[in-house]
Amino acid sequence: MLPALLDPLGRKINYLRVSLTDQCNERCLYCRPAAYHGWSPQPDHLSTPELIQVITAATRLGFEHIRLTGGEPLLRPDLLEITRSLRTLPHLTSLSLSTNGTRLAPIARQLQQAGIQSINLSLDALQPELYRKITGGSFDDFFAGFRAALDAGFTQIKINCVLLRGMNQQELRPLVHFAAEHHVPIRFIELMPLTLSPQNGQDLFLSIQDAQEFLGGSETLIPKPDYSGGQGPARYFEDKVSGAIVGFIGALTTPDFCASCNKIRLTADGKLRPCLGRHGEIDLRNALRQGSHTPEELLREAIANKPKDHEFSTGYEPSRPMTALGG
Repeated sequence: MLPALLDPLGRKINYLRVSLTDQCNERCLYCRPAAYHGWSPQPDHLSTPELIQVITAATRLGFEHIRLTGGEPLLRPDLLEITRSLRTLPHLTSLSLSTNGTRLAPIARQLQQAGIQSINLSLDALQPELYRKITGGSFDDFFAGFRAALDAGFTQIKINCVLLRGMNQQELRPLVHFAAEHHVPIRFIELMPLTLSPQNGQDLFLSIQDAQEFLGGSETLIPKPDYSGGQGPARYFEDKVSGAIVGFIGALTTPDFCASCNKIRLTADGKLRPCLGRHGEIDLRNALRQGSHTPEELLREAIANKPKDHEFSTGYEPSRPMTALGG
């Protein structure tokens, strides 16, 4: 067993979220604003050998959990090549993927066979017209991908829903029943200030506390403190009405939200980001190509620079939107 990687606050850092692309085939209003055209030119993306080199170095260092994200990672044509190269890495405990699901149907079984163990799917509404309004995509395409994921036999499938006041709060109960019907957990996530679009501000913010009240509050939601739902910060409950497992991720309203943070992010253009909610980044790509530092040195630097908490509640203004940062 490798020695634990600890940040300055003594938190164990063992989870690397790797964005494979900043491009996406949807245009979720909370992630990729309509005016955003800042795709990284392809040469600025880490190549497949570079990605594998960095992730291999991370697992040698002590990172045990790798999640492949985007943008939409299924837009990366070498996704299967990447996953096949990672699945046998020593010390790797979990290899997972986050996707909007709309391109998943033809490739779900291949991804499972290539080494993806668990998969997170974004679903913000069940009504097709509302789904399109929020994401710009097709619910039918999502559902085909979701069904293919169920059939492929992943170790775990989770649904993620971003809470949007005035848009999808009436969908919360139907979404919980949808999760129960298909025997998958669902997580409700507070809207974070990670888009450049001015429309995505306080008017759309819906807290996890309000979401819990929509679902019946403490009379309906039974805490499940021992439920193991993965490596993220969700706090889980069992819904008495449907039997569904329901998680809540409240980055803005949970006082100790960052206390157990265990992750570092790698953007598609090769920047290590110690915290999603702060601006600090380390340029891994240029250092890697110039040979000035090893991936291990830069990963250790990122861990050493991991802050105590985010700045979402103190006027944080993103320099680029969520699609460019990685989920």
